[in-house]
Amino acid sequence: MKPWREIAVPHQDVLEGSFQQSEFAADITAVHTGRAPREYQDAVAFFERTFITEGMGLLLTQVAQRLAGRGGEPVIQLQTPFGGGKTHTELAVYHLATRACPLSDLAGISVLVERAGLMDVPKARVAVLDGTAHSPGQPWKRGKQTINTLCGEMAWQLGGEEAFRLVSEADAHGISPGKDVLRDLLELHAPCVVLIDELLAYIRQFPEGKTLSGGSFDSNLSFVQALTEAAKLVPNTILLASLPESEVEAGSQRGVAALRALEKTFGRVQALWKPVATEEAFEIVRRRLFEPVRDPQAREAVCRAFADAYVAEGAKLPSETQERHYYERLVQAYPIHPEVFDRLYEDWTTIDGFQRTRGVLKLMAKVIYRLWKDDNKDLLILPGSLPLHDGSSRNELTYYLPAGWDAVIEKDIDGDRSETVELENKEPRFGQVGAARRVGRTIFLGSAPSSVATKATTRGIDTARILLGCLQPGQASSIYTDALNRLADRLHYLNSSGDKAQDTTRFWFDTRANLRREMEDRKRRFDDKTEVRVKIAESLKKVVGHVGFFDGVHTFTPHADVSDDTALRLVVLPPEYWYTREESRLAVEAVLDAVQKNGAKPRYRGNRLLFLAPEHGSLSRLKDAAATALAWSSIVDDVKEGRLTIDNLQQKQAEKECKSAEEVLPRAARECYKWLLCPGQDAPTDPKPAVEAFPLNTTGGSLGSEIERVCLDNELVISTWSPIHLRTLLKDLYWKNGQIAAKASGLFEDTLRYLYLPRFKSRDVLLQAIRSGTASRDFFGTAYGQNGETFEGFQFGGGDVVFDDTLLLIEPEAARAYEEAHGPAAPTTGPEPETLGVADTPDDTVPPVPPGPGPAPRPDPVTAKPKTFHASAEVPTATAKMRLVQIAEEIVSVLCSDPNATVRLVVEISADFPEGASDTVKRAVSENANSLGLKSADWE
Repeated sequence: MKPWREIAVPHQDVLEGSFQQSEFAADITAVHTGRAPREYQDAVAFFERTFITEGMGLLLTQVAQRLAGRGGEPVIQLQTPFGGGKTHTELAVYHLATRACPLSDLAGISVLVERAGLMDVPKARVAVLDGTAHSPGQPWKRGKQTINTLCGEMAWQLGGEEAFRLVSEADAHGISPGKDVLRDLLELHAPCVVLIDELLAYIRQFPEGKTLSGGSFDSNLSFVQALTEAAKLVPNTILLASLPESEVEAGSQRGVAALRALEKTFGRVQALWKPVATEEAFEIVRRRLFEPVRDPQAREAVCRAFADAYVAEGAKLPSETQERHYYERLVQAYPIHPEVFDRLYEDWTTIDGFQRTRGVLKLMAKVIYRLWKDDNKDLLILPGSLPLHDGSSRNELTYYLPAGWDAVIEKDIDGDRSETVELENKEPRFGQVGAARRVGRTIFLGSAPSSVATKATTRGIDTARILLGCLQPGQASSIYTDALNRLADRLHYLNSSGDKAQDTTRFWFDTRANLRREMEDRKRRFDDKTEVRVKIAESLKKVVGHVGFFDGVHTFTPHADVSDDTALRLVVLPPEYWYTREESRLAVEAVLDAVQKNGAKPRYRGNRLLFLAPEHGSLSRLKDAAATALAWSSIVDDVKEGRLTIDNLQQKQAEKECKSAEEVLPRAARECYKWLLCPGQDAPTDPKPAVEAFPLNTTGGSLGSEIERVCLDNELVISTWSPIHLRTLLKDLYWKNGQIAAKASGLFEDTLRYLYLPRFKSRDVLLQAIRSGTASRDFFGTAYGQNGETFEGFQFGGGDVVFDDTLLLIEPEAARAYEEAHGPAAPTTGPEPETLGVADTPDDTVPPVPPGPGPAPRPDPVTAKPKTFHASAEVPTATAKMRLVQIAEEIVSVLCSDPNATVRLVVEISADFPEGASDTVKRAVSENANSLGLKSADWE
């Protein structure tokens, strides 16, 4: 497809940039006096560049019929918004009436004459009354004749000195000559046309209650009323007058009063003229600025490509782009996109002073001139194509806006050092299509007028219209959506409101820096090593502070404050100890330091620590997210405390952004802290510990579950252990050099210290492995102490164990040999025989019957139920802990299961010291007895 510049070539004066003097100097007085440029002065040239709209066609038909005496409206009031084409329409009437060429030479006129049912249109005398050409209190000369009033000026233009004599007396006294005199004047010089332009500008100058040389306020209104009545009585005379539409254009209160009076005067006989429609404006601008299209097929191919691209994008664009007629709008507006016209005619024309037709023409002429000079290759001139970096084009828009917009454009939209240019330089995919600048220009064109809107209006434009102003065939809308999202996070003057999730967000620029700039300024105040660090720590505590897999989580805690105990702990390293595969020194040194030191003291249980480290590449984003959250939070707090004054919309935005920043921070922390570091050693002979790094999946579930998964999958932490592994470990490290038994408590203590040993989640893991191993004769035997060659409480291949400080794990071959030498171990599935009777010796006891399935024995109906139970037991000191636990679980708890039972437990301790108890033992036992509240504790 060809760019617009190869299909639609601008007029030469547009290309040369001389349009300020020629294209927009529409002045009916200059044309009437022969001083206008050729484009306005020559009738043929004028109609070549004039698109005859529906309203203008109807008016010219009325004029033709009236001048031919074939009907038509006698008085027509042209009342449109400022810049609506009133003067241009009067010029069309002027050239039709005063032409010096055949009608056929005037483009578009022959069709109108035929529509009026005429063969020709008679030439006519024309009087032009320009309200800005004369002063009411200052007479002017026509030859030797002095003229004071508009009435005298009209007579002179229609018939010179002879015609002036009819109104000379009225002119001298500044009064209206009356309807009959004016009728005679018009009949004498008919067919004639009276064109009154800017009448309000003349009438409103009369002081209230005073008479000037030009008459008074009332006398001029009387003249206008008499003229309208006289024109109605002369069949081939027509009167056209232009009035502004709004009170704002009328000016002062005096002007508003004059406008209302003129509206009533013309309202009696007027025929209102239909203003220019937006679609007609397409052709007006095209004809005024461009030569005829040289290649219609190329134009239609481009427009069809745009229409198809819009249909493909579907709901991402405004609904009207999905309709069939939008293709026709593209063809009508070519080479300018219809969205440019829509924004100018719907938004910019609401600004006081922006002319509806002339203002658009001036702007687009400068835009086209700059785009042509810059060799623009766009397929159409879109809102995103506007060269706002060009001072001349920019001034045409900022002239109608309050002060301050130049800085906005220079900083955020289209300056050489603007944020949009900087973003495009950093992101090649944006720079290839100028995505950031196009988005900024489109938002500006669609939102700047709302900053000065006098009526309540919805600020900004939505994403669909932004895409419509940027997208061209062959491009993906996602690139502009991405650019918009990036700009929304970094531009200082771009504001937004609405819900992104529901696609209701609207964007607009304003001269006041948005809260984002305030936030950016505040971000720089927070120090990375103090406030930012504390904020990151708070966020990490939310992310990893409740990981139930660990007994404790320490965030940015010095190693002196991490307890050296049996608890399994996760240490979160500070940001300065970051980790990467390429550079791990900082994190590794911090890990080894914490494993080996506990402040100034050495650490004895370093195998209970695991470490979480940040990824260096994500650290800057985490710090930025923390500073952003701090900045928004400070803004919200200042607003609540009255230290910062903003409007309600900005307050809601600040609260929303603060909430969003607080939600982003934990995600950033999760993505940054992605390395689990585990210290370890392969063997006791290794010269120094090593640190192994395990990456965490940052996109899965909670961080706690992910850390637990990595720990268990890689056996960094053992949660279940097989007795096979326990036997292997005992053989390798403990059952050697003549040692056949190892303390279980010592083994567990070693796993807390030495990095080459397994890291158990808790003591219970080792206990379960021991209990599993005691059920078999393949792994180890157990005992609760060793006295010479004798194992106290020896067991092998059965029974339960109590994991206390006396528990021994015996090498299985040694256990078999011991069993053969000393006999099998006593059964330990229940209490020992001496615990179940009242006799003093084991010989008097009866072994209990093991419980088993089957019906319970039927009670003897004759025997009375027992009501009291007494028992005493001799408890061996070597197995005291185990036996007391068994008694409590299997006797006492059963007795207490009956809610009506009253159970009283008395523990009797007797100890004999043949050589006397030492002072140390006596003192310790007495103090412990006292603290435990023993009923009696006496020494003899």
